[in-house]
Amino acid sequence: MVRSAGRSTASRKIDEKIAELGDWRGERLSEVRRLILEADPEAVEEWKWQSSAVWSHDGVVAAAKATKAKVRVTFAQGASLPDPGKLFNASLDADTMRTIEIVEGDAIDGEALQALVREAVAYNARQDGTAPVLLSGGNPQIAKGDGDAPVQAYIAAMPGWKSEVGRRLDALIEQNVPGVRKAVRWNSPFYGVEGMGYFLNLHVFTRYVRVTFFRGIALEPLPPGKMKDPDARFIDVHEGELDEEQIGAWVRQAAAIPGWDLG
Repeated sequence: MVRSAGRSTASRKIDEKIAELGDWRGERLSEVRRLILEADPEAVEEWKWQSSAVWSHDGVVAAAKATKAKVRVTFAQGASLPDPGKLFNASLDADTMRTIEIVEGDAIDGEALQALVREAVAYNARQDGTAPVLLSGGNPQIAKGDGDAPVQAYIAAMPGWKSEVGRRLDALIEQNVPGVRKAVRWNSPFYGVEGMGYFLNLHVFTRYVRVTFFRGIALEPLPPGKMKDPDARFIDVHEGELDEEQIGAWVRQAAAIPGWDLG
């Protein structure tokens, strides 16, 4: 969905409402608007539901309305969205929506709000059939393929903070293994070296991203996780815990060891 050129009637109405408020509520509404459009530049602005600013992308993402003493930001499918920043503080018993109520003096956690926006857009896309299905634990279902494209599709579909971890891991592997081979098999991205096989894969679980080294037993220091395959070792990357220096060192070692042949 692409925003139309110029400013729509709805966008002008939102401008007018912000100016009309002329106080902290206008400032907060303007800030919420900016954060939403930065998180999803393709969001379409609408003006409806008794003076509410609405942002849509394959369905309603969020709506904001200023009342006498509050600014209410409601996510249409908030009950289905992860909220690690615990922004939702109203409509908590509603079947589908969740609301952030902002009062005078409250600061907005912009990073957490933008994460909610991205989750809402991804949720709408899944319902619309335009995004990959998420399997058990939130692992994306991506068709078997070779090269960078299917790996990037997997990374883009990783839910929430895990997608950023996926992007950072992908960049880290490329940095440490120039010309790295990529493929997707069994709904996981694999990384390898021409003529030596694949040395690593990624997989999404509910609370972490697992990085598995197929010949991890030969790495120093040993990655912490053990598997049924005695040669393999793994590390689970939780939110905020990506040790790029250590994983980069393991990647360099692993790429120098003969790995798996995917056939």
